[in-house]
Amino acid sequence: MGVDTVAELRDLDLRPVRKAMTVVGERIIHELRGLACLPLELLPAQRKGCAVTRSFSSRIEDRATLEQAVAAHATRLGEKLRRGGLGTSHVTVFYHTSEQDRGEPMLSVSTTVTLPEATNDTLALIKAARLGVAKTWREAGERPWRYSKAGVVTTDLMLLRDSPRALIGQLDRKRSDPLMAAIDTCNARFGRGSVVPARAGLEEKRAWSTKFEMCTPRYTTQLAELPTAIA
Repeated sequence: MGVDTVAELRDLDLRPVRKAMTVVGERIIHELRGLACLPLELLPAQRKGCAVTRSFSSRIEDRATLEQAVAAHATRLGEKLRRGGLGTSHVTVFYHTSEQDRGEPMLSVSTTVTLPEATNDTLALIKAARLGVAKTWREAGERPWRYSKAGVVTTDLMLLRDSPRALIGQLDRKRSDPLMAAIDTCNARFGRGSVVPARAGLEEKRAWSTKFEMCTPRYTTQLAELPTAIA
């Protein structure tokens, strides 16, 4: 459009700008002319939901392995929630087969488990996730379902300091908060997954974990992956 400077962009006719750059480009012009179009956000918006989902490296057919997978996902979910000081009172668990498995039985399952109060306690989230599997698990016949993916999802997150506490079945936060803080401290010092609940299984022993064999080398964060020059 023959624009080389910010001043030339500011002085453009709005009609061709909107046609070429949509309403976003038009707002940029207005902003350059001193007319505010977007409010200034001094604080980041609170996230509304959180999810941890993974495809399996191989198909899962038994309940015990699936429960371990959703427990591992719930463990990761708890870490994310604690990082933002958030909690949830609902956990949605899902798992399904793959559309790529032609000729195999297909099944997609999802259910929501309600907690007594908003929490980010990993143990409570694991209990809810495993309950979701228990509620929906169906024993297969001669041809078992071969699940390819599972996950846990939460919505309507809230800051724990603002959450109401349940009168019945209240979680023991005096015990929970120090325990979760200790787990997070160990994982921050020794690497994520160093300390996990037994239900989730150790990372190096999870046969279902997603494979990352084709990842780009992490030159800037992993010393062992630096390229080596041979003279």
